[in-house]
Amino acid sequence: MSSKLIAPSLLAADFGNLQRDIEMVNQSDADWFHIDIMDGVFVPNISFGMPVLSAMTKHTKKTIDVHLMIIDPDRYIKTFADLGSDILTVHYEACTHLHRTLQAIKTEGMKAGVALNPHTNINVLEDTINDIDLVLIMSVNPGFGGQSFIENTYNKIKQLKELIMKKGASTVIEIDGGVSSLNAKKLADAGADVLVAGSFVFKSTQPIETIKNLKEIANS
Repeated sequence: MSSKLIAPSLLAADFGNLQRDIEMVNQSDADWFHIDIMDGVFVPNISFGMPVLSAMTKHTKKTIDVHLMIIDPDRYIKTFADLGSDILTVHYEACTHLHRTLQAIKTEGMKAGVALNPHTNINVLEDTINDIDLVLIMSVNPGFGGQSFIENTYNKIKQLKELIMKKGASTVIEIDGGVSSLNAKKLADAGADVLVAGSFVFKSTQPIETIKNLKEIANS
């Protein structure tokens, strides 16, 4: 992937005006919709459920990038495929049989992603990296938007990039948490392919302009 992609996180959107915010992303230079699904167990927060995702996908015109922050994600793989998810990312920490989960996601026709919490080492993916389409590195502790960025993320991106190259994998690197115009270039230079931006986009007074600028910085 040569061009760096921007994936606004709808967790930071205005839930009272969700359709408006989705239309804004549709019209912007953003590439993907990033949608966080939380269960209140794996992370200390609850976000969208299936009915809301179903309502969203009626309006979205771009890639649907779903991030499951839930325990036992295998239960819902088919459901999220049926709801129109293009990429389904599960947490390494929530999967007892990661390889089997990845295969199940691909069987449903989706790309398979694996997310790593800030404390989880890259080397846990050594044996499965060739089966993973996307690795999502959490640059904040998952569960809430608006947190400050964890600086060790740059090292993790570089380590992950080395692993991908070493194994000859085609895995895409995605970063989620505290992404802004201040660190977008440094993240891209370290090897990130996709930047998830929540509060930075949706709290902006001119979100379309903010997305455009973020993409230009990441690709500069």
